[in-house]
Amino acid sequence: MIFRVTSIVFLLVCLSVSGQQLLPPIQNYQLLDYKGGTKNWDVSINENGELFVANNKGLLHYNGEQWTLNKLPNNTIIRSVKSIGDRVYTGSYEEFGYWTKNEFGELGYTSLTHLIKDHTFTSEEFWEIFPSSDGRVMFRSFSAIYSYSRDKITVVDPPFVVSDLIEFNGKLIVAGGSVGLFEVKGDSYEPLSDQDLLVGKTINDIAIFEGNLLVGTKLSGCFLYDGTTLTPWQTAINEELKDHQLNKITLLGENLLGFGTIKNGMYLYSSETGKYSILNRESGLQNNTVLSSLLYKDLLWLGLDNGLARVRLTNPITYFTDYTGLLGMVYDIAWYNGKLFLGSNTGVFYFEGSELKFVNGSQGHVWDLDVIEGDLLCGHTRGTFKVSENSFELISEVAGGYQMIKVPDRKSTYVQGTYNGVAMFTKHDDETWEVVKIEGMDEPVKQLCFETPSILWTAHPYKGFSRIHFNEAQYNKVDRIQKFNQEEAPSEYNVKLYNIKNHIVLNSEGNWYAYNPIGDKIEKFEEFKDYKNKELLFFDQEYFWFVDDDEQKAIIYTDLKGDSLMLTDLPLRERLAPDSQNLVKVNDSTSYITLIDGFAKINAPGLKGISGQEELPVPSFIVLKDQESKHSVQGNSIDIPFRNSQSITIEVASPEYIYPHYYYRLEGPKEYSQYVESGAINFQNLPYGEYTFKIATSGMDNSISEYKQLNFTISPPWFFSWWSLFLYLALAVLAIYLVRRYNRRKLERKHRELEERLHHEQQERMAKMEKEELAKEVKQKQNELASTTLNIARKNEMILELKNMLIMNKDKFSNSQRYRTFIKKLNSSIEDTEDWRRFEVNFKELHQDFFERLLKSYPSLTPKDLKLCAYLKMNLSTKEIAPLMGITVRGVEIHRYRLRKKLDMDSSDNLSNFLITF
Repeated sequence: MIFRVTSIVFLLVCLSVSGQQLLPPIQNYQLLDYKGGTKNWDVSINENGELFVANNKGLLHYNGEQWTLNKLPNNTIIRSVKSIGDRVYTGSYEEFGYWTKNEFGELGYTSLTHLIKDHTFTSEEFWEIFPSSDGRVMFRSFSAIYSYSRDKITVVDPPFVVSDLIEFNGKLIVAGGSVGLFEVKGDSYEPLSDQDLLVGKTINDIAIFEGNLLVGTKLSGCFLYDGTTLTPWQTAINEELKDHQLNKITLLGENLLGFGTIKNGMYLYSSETGKYSILNRESGLQNNTVLSSLLYKDLLWLGLDNGLARVRLTNPITYFTDYTGLLGMVYDIAWYNGKLFLGSNTGVFYFEGSELKFVNGSQGHVWDLDVIEGDLLCGHTRGTFKVSENSFELISEVAGGYQMIKVPDRKSTYVQGTYNGVAMFTKHDDETWEVVKIEGMDEPVKQLCFETPSILWTAHPYKGFSRIHFNEAQYNKVDRIQKFNQEEAPSEYNVKLYNIKNHIVLNSEGNWYAYNPIGDKIEKFEEFKDYKNKELLFFDQEYFWFVDDDEQKAIIYTDLKGDSLMLTDLPLRERLAPDSQNLVKVNDSTSYITLIDGFAKINAPGLKGISGQEELPVPSFIVLKDQESKHSVQGNSIDIPFRNSQSITIEVASPEYIYPHYYYRLEGPKEYSQYVESGAINFQNLPYGEYTFKIATSGMDNSISEYKQLNFTISPPWFFSWWSLFLYLALAVLAIYLVRRYNRRKLERKHRELEERLHHEQQERMAKMEKEELAKEVKQKQNELASTTLNIARKNEMILELKNMLIMNKDKFSNSQRYRTFIKKLNSSIEDTEDWRRFEVNFKELHQDFFERLLKSYPSLTPKDLKLCAYLKMNLSTKEIAPLMGITVRGVEIHRYRLRKKLDMDSSDNLSNFLITF
C-alpha cells in the first residue's frame, strides 16, 4: 500500500495540469469488446478482482479474460451494482435483487422486490447500493431508501430527493438533492448544522477524506464538513470541478482523490502537493463523461458515457502520446539544458514546461539527436544541425546524418554515418565545427563503431557491413575496406553493429556473431545465445535492453547474470516503431523509448520496486471444455470421455492483472509446460489417463505465483475399457478352446462323414419310399373321393328321376298324404347328411384347411356355398354338381352366380380355377 501511494504521488508530481501529459497506460474497452450498451452507470469488484458493471443492456461481468452480458428478466437498464460476499446486488427500474454464480461460473438472478410489503413504486430507479456497517444492504432511489436484512425489507420515504448516502462518524448521512445533508434517525431525518452554503446547490456525491466529509456538488465544486461546520474547499482544482461538472468522487489513497466529471474526464488530485493530472480524450480516454469510478488495488476503473477504461496508476512506464499527428514518429530523444528534445520524421520538438514546441527551421526527417561537446547536434535528412530552442544552425551539408560516435584517442573528433559515406566532425576551441567528408567511402552508412582508433566498422540495412582501415597520418582518407565472403560472414541484410566490452558484435537475422581479431573471422557470439531473435536497444556497463523481433515485441531488461525483467505492457509493444525503436538513458533512474506517436518514460527503480514488492495473484479456474460439453471446476476431479478429448480447453483468469501472463504445467501421460498470455489453454489429442494441470501468474522477472491445480481424467477408449479387456481375455480363452476343439473334432468329422453319407442315402431312400407311399395314398383317396362322389351323384340322379316321375304322376295318387310322404323321403335321401359327412372326411384329408381358409377370407359363405366350392375345387361340371346338390343345372348356375358375387369376382374370372388354386 505504501509503495502504491508513493507511486501515485510521484505520478501526480511529474504530470502537468494542462497540455500533453505523461500518463500511465489507459486501456479503453469499447462496445465491440464487451458487447453491451454504451453507458456504464456503476462499477463494482469482488474480492477476486472480477469486475461487475451496471450497463444499459444489463450486468456486465469481466473476469480478466472474458466479458459476459447478463440481462434482467425484464430487460431493463441496470443503474447500480455492488459486490458483497458471494452476491452481486443490482438495482434497476422498480427492481432490485442479487446475482450468484452456478458451478460453471454463470450468473443467475434472484429478485428481492417481492419482500416489500404495503408499498408501491413511484417510477423509481435505484441509483446506489450501500452496505451499512450493521450488515444491511441499502438500495437508494431518488424517492426512498430500501433496507434489506435477513429476508426483510423496510422502506423509508424522505420528503426530499435522495441523491447520495454515506456513513460518517457512526451516523448514516443522506444528501437531499439541493436541500442539504441529513442524518437518518429511525424513520425521521434531521438536517445537519451549518449548511447554508449548500442551499440551492445540487449534491452529486459525498466522500470521507482526511477525516471530513467532502461534499461534491454539480456546478459549485466541493465543500468540507467536519461534523459541525461546512466550508468551501479551498483548492485550485475546485475551480476546474465547477467548470466541468463534478459527477463522482473516488478515494485513491490517504491524500489522493479522483474526481469524475461530465465534461472533462477524470481528475487525479494530491492534497499533499496540490497538483493534479487529467485523464480525458486528449490523454487517451475514449470519452470525457465519467459516470462511475472505482479503485481496486492500483487499478482505476472508469465507467464512461460510452465505454469503459482501466488505468494502472502505479505503472512504472508512463506515456506521452501526440493525438494531433503533428509530432509524427519519434526517432531519437535528448535531454539538453534541462529540456527534453524529440527528433521525429517531421522535425525537432522540445518541451517548454508541459507545452510541446517546434524548433523553427527543423522541418524534415530527423535521424539522430546527441549532446556532443556541450552542443545538441541533430542528424537530419538535409545535413547536420546545431540545435537550441530558438535556432537550427547548419554545420554540415552532408545529407542524412545517422549515428555519430567519438574517435578514440583524438580530441573533440567524431565520425558520422551519412547517406554518402562517413563524415568527420572536429570541434575547435572557438566553439566552431569543422566537417570533412572521408574519402574512399561513398556507400550509405547507418551504424558504425570503432574496433581500434584506426579500424572502423560500418553497416547499412541494405548495403551490408565493412571493416575500414584508416591511415592515422591521413585520417580523412580510407586506406583499405575489408569485406567478408558469405562462408565466413552472416547475411549482410539488416546487420546491426555494437562494440560490447571491446568486442565487435553483429546481429543478423536474429543470430549473434562476434569478430575474432586473432583469426580474422566472424564467429558465433555464445554470450548472447539466449537472446536469439532479439535486438539490442541499449547497453551500458551494468544492464542490457533487448526487444523481441517477433510479434510480441516484449522488452527485456537484464544484467545477463540472472537479474532480468520483461516489459510486456501492451501499449508499449503496440507502439514500438519496427526496426527504428530507440532507447535513450537520461540518468540511472530514467530512460525513454521512442514510439510511433510519442515516447515512453521508464522508471527503472519503479520497475525493480514492483518486481520485488508485488505479490502475484493466484489465477482462478473458470471452466473446462471438451469437444461436446463443459465441466465444473469446483470438484476434485473431472472425468472426460475419450471420444470428447480430442480438444480440451481450460479457461483461467487473473482479474487483478492489467495484462496477465501465465505459466502452466501439465503432468500426466503427456506433459507440457509453457509461458502464455492467453487465459484459454488448449490441448489437442491427449492420450487417456490421469492429469494434473497447474497454473500460476508470472511477473516481469518471470517469477511465478502459487500454483492453482486442477485434476482431470480422460477415460480409456471403449476398446481399452475394463469390460473390453475382459471380453478380449474371454475371446482369447474361447479361441484356444475352439482350436483344441477343432483339432479334436477334425478326426471325428472324418469318421462321421461316411456315417452321415450312409445315413443320408438311407434317408433319401426312405423319403422316396414315403413319398411314393404318400402319393399312392393320395391317389387312392382321390379315387375314393371320386368314387364316393360318383356314387352319390348316381344315387341322387336316380332319386331325382324317381321324384320327377312321382311329380309327373301326382294326379294318380288318391291319397295326397302318402304322396307327400314319398316326396319327403326322396328329398331326405337327396340331402342325406351321412353322404356329405363321408365326402367331407375324404375331402379334408386331401385338402386339409380349405374350408377354414375360405371362411377366414369370406366369412359370409353358407354351408351350401362351401359344398359348391368343394365340388368346383374337384373340377366338377355344372351338370355333375346338380345331382350332388339335389338341384337342377339351372339352380347350380344361379348358385355359381351368387357365389361369384360373394367372392368379389368379375364375370371374366374363372371360378373353378380360382377355387382349385385357392
